Amino acid sequence: MITISQLAAYAGVTVRAVRHYHHVGLMPEPARDGSGYRTYGAGDVVRLIRIRTLAEAGVPLGRVQALLDATPAVFSDAVAQIDAELRTRIRELKEHRRRIARLADGDSLALPPEVVGYLDRLRASGVSQAMVEGERDGWILMAARWPERIPELMADKTAQLDDPRTVLLYRLLDELVEVGLDEERLGAVADLLAEMAQQSAERGDLDRQNEELSDDAFIGLMDSYAFEAHPVVKRLQELLAERGWTGWSRIRRAPGPGQRA
Repeated sequence: MITISQLAAYAGVTVRAVRHYHHVGLMPEPARDGSGYRTYGAGDVVRLIRIRTLAEAGVPLGRVQALLDATPAVFSDAVAQIDAELRTRIRELKEHRRRIARLADGDSLALPPEVVGYLDRLRASGVSQAMVEGERDGWILMAARWPERIPELMADKTAQLDDPRTVLLYRLLDELVEVGLDEERLGAVADLLAEMAQQSAERGDLDRQNEELSDDAFIGLMDSYAFEAHPVVKRLQELLAERGWTGWSRIRRAPGPGQRA
């Protein structure tokens, strides 16, 4: 007969583990001998090795007891089920690793790949990191509200980068953020925004996008986010209104007398 320390050593576990297996009912706790010690036999070593083997294979301790007492057929079915569960868990862990790896790039946090690609193009065109980050956070909001619309929206936005005026607009906005409320520069940017809005309206793109993004409360949220980012945005919206356009995240033609927006 052997002591608990010898049992643990022979089975390749710790004494603490043996005591835990006693506590959860996996290992019968033997009676004490005349000296007051608990002693174990060969059968206990075999059982403990089987418990250790199952645990190391990833079998939850709550299922070990059933496997220890199972017939060969039941054991085989249970192992197959556990294996399927482990494979599912492995796939989940691989996906977690993939997402963690993406987080090394801040743009990838909470953004679909279409938006990440658009932001990369913005950087390549010379737009400042501060402006790119503002765009990024705005698109995090958009992707949360309209995830199904992102591929089409990004296709439109990416196509707009082929228009030199779009890149010019971003650069002018960059300059405004640096110099502040310079009215001459603000007027030039407002003129450019109004010109681009007019052409977009003539093509029908503006009405289509405004109809698709019809959540007024969310658009209000987007506008407030832009206004809080820099006072330049609020002033530009005022100048756009003077030129016949309302809104910011969703620009519309200002209503005429007797009309509603």
